[in-house]
Amino acid sequence: MSGAENNAEPVLRVHELSVRFRRRDDAAVRAVAAASFDAYAGECVALVGESGCGKSMLTSALVGLLPAGAEISGSALLRDNNPTPGQDSAGSASWGDAPRGLDVLAAGERVLRERVRGRMVGLIPQSPLTSLTPVRTIRSQLAETLHELGRTTTVEAAGARAHFPTDHLDRYPHELSGGLAQRAVTALALAGEPRLLLADEPTTGLDRPLVAETMRALREMTDRGRTVLLVTHDLAAAHSVADRIAVMYAGRIVEISPTAGFFDHPAHPYSRALLDALPERGFTPIPGKSPELTRLPTGCVFRPRCPRAGPGCDEAPRLADLPGDGSVACWHPDTATPDHRWQTEHATS
Repeated sequence: MSGAENNAEPVLRVHELSVRFRRRDDAAVRAVAAASFDAYAGECVALVGESGCGKSMLTSALVGLLPAGAEISGSALLRDNNPTPGQDSAGSASWGDAPRGLDVLAAGERVLRERVRGRMVGLIPQSPLTSLTPVRTIRSQLAETLHELGRTTTVEAAGARAHFPTDHLDRYPHELSGGLAQRAVTALALAGEPRLLLADEPTTGLDRPLVAETMRALREMTDRGRTVLLVTHDLAAAHSVADRIAVMYAGRIVEISPTAGFFDHPAHPYSRALLDALPERGFTPIPGKSPELTRLPTGCVFRPRCPRAGPGCDEAPRLADLPGDGSVACWHPDTATPDHRWQTEHATS
């Protein structure tokens, strides 16, 4: 059961997060637009959508790793139940009666480096082999990370958190399989015992058995109380591990839904189109193409490709609650009978 179901306070509260860039011709690239969502302890939220929709840009903003020139607005509050006494409170904030938190969008580089990265937030990168230092053993890299984070955990124990085998600690990255490289970067991400894990396309380049293994590992971390934000284009992987699905299109979150409800009954036309494009659902291509982020259509950004578009869609919708726990940004959400094909076809996956 997720923290959302327990009505707990969120570990992460993102509100109206926007990221844009200015090109040399002064055109604005709207990479992320007014994204809002919560994530709870013991919950995995999967960000899904086509390549270039803003998923990785959003997660990069949460750890202050955006490219130079990024213009950021909104807030992203991380709960911090154990602030260091006397520590600089720059960027601190609170919501309701919850413990003080840190707005990572407002925090400076020193705060991000000393309090956030590796400590409050762990990052599992998209390409494990290119993220590891090629000329140093896994043992050496884990030992350095533990030292920098001030942890007294042994290297063997740190590796064991990600099920990395002890007899491979003295190997170099090029000596590891894709699955073991994934475990190595996961062990590094867990070294500081962060409450929030950002997994950015962790299954890229892996075969299906390794994808399943990686998803089981993420689910295990979630079940132990961590919050996982999974960025993926792999809907089958998201189905196997996520508690909720957040769908992004052209920089906007257009639907947030509990996983079972999303695959049975997607409310946004784009969500349904994503599912219908899967081989097991007919392999129906989505008509048209994603808009350029410098030339977004007025109103609903999905309107030029949407079979439900009508006169009212010339005004941009905002996320509105649906019956149950979901929300959708659409003037004409799908209210048809739930489609249980996915659950039937993937019952044993």
